[in-house]
Amino acid sequence: MSIIRHPFTSKIVSILDDMYGDIGETILSHSSLLQYINIKTKAANKGSKSRPGLANHYAIYVLVEDYVSKGYLERDDYAESDGARFSDLLTRQRELPFGSKLQNHALNHRLNQEFRKYFPQEVSSPVIRDVETNRYWINENLMYAKFDGRKVNVALAILKIVDSYVEARMESFNSFMGECTKLLEMKENNPSASVAFIRGLLQPNVDARIFEIVSFSILKFYYAKKVLYWGWSPSNLRKEYLSLYKTGRTNANDGGIDFVMKPLGRFFQVTETIDAGKYFLDIDKVQRFPITFVVKTSESIETIREKLTEQALAKYRVRKIVERYNDSIEEIVNVPMLIDRFEEVVKNGKLAEVVSEIVNQSRVEFNVEEERQFGGIINYE
Repeated sequence: MSIIRHPFTSKIVSILDDMYGDIGETILSHSSLLQYINIKTKAANKGSKSRPGLANHYAIYVLVEDYVSKGYLERDDYAESDGARFSDLLTRQRELPFGSKLQNHALNHRLNQEFRKYFPQEVSSPVIRDVETNRYWINENLMYAKFDGRKVNVALAILKIVDSYVEARMESFNSFMGECTKLLEMKENNPSASVAFIRGLLQPNVDARIFEIVSFSILKFYYAKKVLYWGWSPSNLRKEYLSLYKTGRTNANDGGIDFVMKPLGRFFQVTETIDAGKYFLDIDKVQRFPITFVVKTSESIETIREKLTEQALAKYRVRKIVERYNDSIEEIVNVPMLIDRFEEVVKNGKLAEVVSEIVNQSRVEFNVEEERQFGGIINYE
């Protein structure tokens, strides 16, 4: 396949030129693994609010690092290697920036699946795994760029490219957290700037995690002004303000529940797409318990519902089934509605609380105290 070009591609070629003598383009064009890494580094210049997404990068990184650290650059007997233990690889991944919450999926199947999607004609897959011993190897066939009778091992280049990509993402991350810190400083003296900044975090190009954090922060203080009277008898009612709780980290495997409201027991799911299949899957996960969908779109609520119904009818062909699913969608909240609710929160004097919540949730989501300790990457030059 032809090389996909994006801003970080020039950095990759520059690294290869420096390491192998001005033949970076040639090496990149003859290495499917380097081309895959090139594809996976498009986010380097997407801005401070785009997702790092380092699971597959780090799966390659720790396997190549193991390969290098055990001396196989100088030896020709990797075929006799006992491989790397899964526990060691996972521990190493979690030592790396943004890696503290990584799971086993990339090493076990996702990396190979995605690599195959981009390179269906490639005979080799990056990860070799022995299920019985739970040992892993990088596929050495992919360690070489072969051209003009030459065979160049690109292991060190892979480490350096991933290092550079992570550094670029760290700069963006620190930039975003710096903006959040400024929010805390200016929330009292310059509220209009805070409002403008938060509005900007609701735009379509913002990373899903940031959108979820901002949505939660707005809705938390929007519902906090709502009062519910409830009890076991009309003469004994309890007054309680609505409370919204975030169930865990964004994109967690939580059965389609991002937020939960007390005492009503409402479920909220945040999504970027208008996809009936995804919505209905989320509804099925909670056995068709009503869900409120918070959607990162400026399309009207009516348009969203119409699209969902059209997609569902095309898939299921039975209106009663579609209506049963639609009845489980308690409410749809789009970006204009979020902005309206944010404006109401600001009018109620809760801007400072929203700002603080966004900062606190961002620190939790991005492990800010850990990630600022940038390091843990070994330099093999």
